Amino acid sequence: MADQGVNHGRRRFLTATTAVVGGVGGVFAAVPFVKSWQPSDRAKTAGAPVLQDISKLEPGQRVIAMWRGQPVWIIRRTPEVLAALSSLADQLVDPDSVNPDQQPKYAANASRAIRPEIAVIIGICTHLGCSPSFVPEMTPQEFDGDWKGGFFCPCHGSRFDMAGRVYKNVPAPRNLRVPPYHFVSDNLIEIGVDPMAEAA
Repeated sequence: MADQGVNHGRRRFLTATTAVVGGVGGVFAAVPFVKSWQPSDRAKTAGAPVLQDISKLEPGQRVIAMWRGQPVWIIRRTPEVLAALSSLADQLVDPDSVNPDQQPKYAANASRAIRPEIAVIIGICTHLGCSPSFVPEMTPQEFDGDWKGGFFCPCHGSRFDMAGRVYKNVPAPRNLRVPPYHFVSDNLIEIGVDPMAEAA
């Protein structure tokens, strides 16, 4: 007799609606909480590590991440560009990257990278701090008739190859810097963390 007048369909509807509204509210509450785990813009400027997905980066393309207020260029180099790197040694100031201040130990090689096809370079000219232009085409340019791709600084004419190595007889004295970084996975790079230094 106690169930007389009770609409079970309405009760189920109200219960389901309450659960959905509660779930949506929980998601809205969780989003700011989860976002709070990520470093703030201020922390990123101060040097917090930055993650960059490169899964959609095609050969010859560049993506720019910001770390410590500096642009970090991540470039997927083509096989042609990689082959050209070894032909430039006599035109470069430091082709073997012997200056340890320019890159971590694992990037002191001809490609200046952990994986040769992926370049990770700070996009600040070592002369007076301008940001060089990305000129990936391997075609003659006004500033170099035998251009093999790389970076040209429009401020004072410094030139760098696609490994960020500086050419001779230009104002920039050193190669572009390679920041500490590592691959979290095949397509995810963490900039600002040197696992080799942490392990030491």
